[in-house]
Amino acid sequence: MGNYNLTCCSTADLSKKYFEERDIKVVFFHFSLNGVEYPDDMGESVPPKELFNRMNSGEETKTSQVTVGEYIDFFEPMLKEGKDILHVTLSSGISGTLNSAQIAQKQLLGMYPERKIYVVDSLGASSGYGLLMDALADKRDEGMGIDDLNRWAIDNRLRLNHWFYSTDLTFYIRGGRVNKVAGAVGNVLGICPLLNVDFEGKLIPREKIRGKKKVMKRNLEMMIE
Repeated sequence: MGNYNLTCCSTADLSKKYFEERDIKVVFFHFSLNGVEYPDDMGESVPPKELFNRMNSGEETKTSQVTVGEYIDFFEPMLKEGKDILHVTLSSGISGTLNSAQIAQKQLLGMYPERKIYVVDSLGASSGYGLLMDALADKRDEGMGIDDLNRWAIDNRLRLNHWFYSTDLTFYIRGGRVNKVAGAVGNVLGICPLLNVDFEGKLIPREKIRGKKKVMKRNLEMMIE
């Protein structure tokens, strides 16, 4: 498997058990509920059911990315063990975490010049990002070295298609992505936005479709195309 670690952010949305089984090390994003911050530790601090119930009850929610200091604390023990690192981040089109990881990379390479640290922008998110990590773990387990795996990740990251939809505009309204009036009307009419992640890693609304069955059908059509 090579003398390196494959790592990613918790926003790849795989389970803790899965990350452990695939030997993928994870650095946590953060979220807050009514001003109290928690690590995005795959439901250990706040179980998913509790999180969704609290969000649905109207608690204020925010997310925050991994800081430069947290990246240094995450990477450095691996370097001290004599391990190189291939880290894949959440899309730069969605978050600034790539920049934080690159700053940490530069600082640590100055301290450990004999080691390699690659930082790759996934240009993806959530399950699509997770699928990329799964494919990278397969390649690593087949014996691919870190240099080739870094190139493979960059060459193949855009082969993933991220298409999804939402049946509730509530959190788009709370987050300011949809104004209150348009959101209220959209919810009454059953408007379901169909979105995807483009080749720059940005989240793009594509169509507004009325009804869950219709948007599910259209989502499948776009995935096939």
